[in-house]
Amino acid sequence: MHRLGERAVLVECSDLAEVLDLAAVLDREPLVGQRELVPAASTLMVTLGDAAAAHRGAEVLATLPAPRGQRPPGREVTLEVVYDGEDLPRVAELLGWSPEAVVAAHGEQVWTAAFLGFAPGFAYLVGEAGGPEVPRRDSPRTAVPPGSVALAGPYSAVYPRRSPGGWQLVGRTGASVWDVERQDPALLVPGTRVRFTAVRELVLARGSEPPGGQVQARRCLRVLDPGPATLVQDLGRADHLALGVSPSGALDRGAARQVNRAVGNPRSAALLESLGGLLLEAEGDHVLAVAGAHGAVRVHHGAGGVEDAPTGAPFALPAGARLEVAVPVRGLRVYVAARGGLGPQAELGSRSTDQLSGLGPAPLTAGLDLPVLEEATDAVLPWGEPDAAGSGPTDGPGVAGGEGAVLTVRARPGPRADWLTPDARARLPSTTWTVTGPPNRIGLRLEGEPLERSRHDELASEGVVHGAVQVPPSGQPVILLADHPVTGGYPVVAVVAGADLDLLAQLRPGDRLRLAVGD
Repeated sequence: MHRLGERAVLVECSDLAEVLDLAAVLDREPLVGQRELVPAASTLMVTLGDAAAAHRGAEVLATLPAPRGQRPPGREVTLEVVYDGEDLPRVAELLGWSPEAVVAAHGEQVWTAAFLGFAPGFAYLVGEAGGPEVPRRDSPRTAVPPGSVALAGPYSAVYPRRSPGGWQLVGRTGASVWDVERQDPALLVPGTRVRFTAVRELVLARGSEPPGGQVQARRCLRVLDPGPATLVQDLGRADHLALGVSPSGALDRGAARQVNRAVGNPRSAALLESLGGLLLEAEGDHVLAVAGAHGAVRVHHGAGGVEDAPTGAPFALPAGARLEVAVPVRGLRVYVAARGGLGPQAELGSRSTDQLSGLGPAPLTAGLDLPVLEEATDAVLPWGEPDAAGSGPTDGPGVAGGEGAVLTVRARPGPRADWLTPDARARLPSTTWTVTGPPNRIGLRLEGEPLERSRHDELASEGVVHGAVQVPPSGQPVILLADHPVTGGYPVVAVVAGADLDLLAQLRPGDRLRLAVGD
């Protein structure tokens, strides 16, 4: 048993069969407080409702006998494939086979969906007859077409949607393996048995129209300038990890809750998460609130002049007026809520934009009209919540500290801390890291004296959580954020405390960070 942050337990199993058997047992008889199960190649991640439930769950799991033969037979799916992939000749060369032999070996055995990760509906398939392993491409493609059938290591997979990818492409199928309009969006789930049948041409499945439609609303906010990156967010998608869907949602949840409460919305109402440079025009009368990173927020009234808008408190934006949210001077992300909440179409129960999976509304563009829903009949303006910025354990750069400040966040050891040398483990809490790279919602890249790993072999992909600190071969840590993949193949050496995750949302490139790792 390994604790994975505060609310998850990572269970190591002897093989994939044991993983799936244990998942079947826990699906049939859940632990108290159990939320989700994420199978992987040789581990099962169990998420629970709170830290106390995770502690009790770990104790119960430690006493369970190794399960065998507990799962019912998986559903069987047959996929028709045209084997004309760009990498088929290269795969044959690597194996010393003919292309025909590769096709025969791929189609003559039954594959089992071991786990989902990387992207929603992306199932890692394991051949029941085993077979040779194929390395990933040296240079990943920037875009792999949906339906591509691919090989990498011991696995096969079908790409559910257009995405980057480094697997070897051997064919294509017309089957829709991911469709959010279906009752069960993922065609392949852990335990599904898959047979590939070679055909000369495909009959393409007619998929649903791509999401992105909007709820009808009588009022809207027109986007005049979206700035460098403005997205629709709410509090995210819960309970879809087993489908390969990360929770996503606002990175600074405290600031998002604060502005929604300020305008009388439910805490989970959809709003805007922006890096600033945002300019909106009111179509109809609105009540707005802005919070998060610190910067100028102004209301332009045309001939009526310009006035500063308050932070964390409601203000009026009458029809024709414009809201300007400048690029923050401290912090990174600003949140803008409108009374009633924003109304783009929801996917899997959330309106959040997930930058990794592509779920949710597209990033804002100039000329877009954002529908604003009618406010609830019982909407009230409660007392505002404390300003989320600067509410953490220490003042941080871009939050409440000044130039040269160092933000310290709390963390606990991760399940693979022993993949670091003793010296690297000792240095981890005292090292000051610098945030690098352009901001994104998938991972926070850190730079400093590299952490030396004691092991250099590949770690089989396993479940990961928001706040997990991964150490790739470079030794430069990456902290996973809300749009992280569900599984990952780099060792997790620490996990940031849930109460400190909001602080990570406000770190800018060049800011400095320290990880206070302790039990």
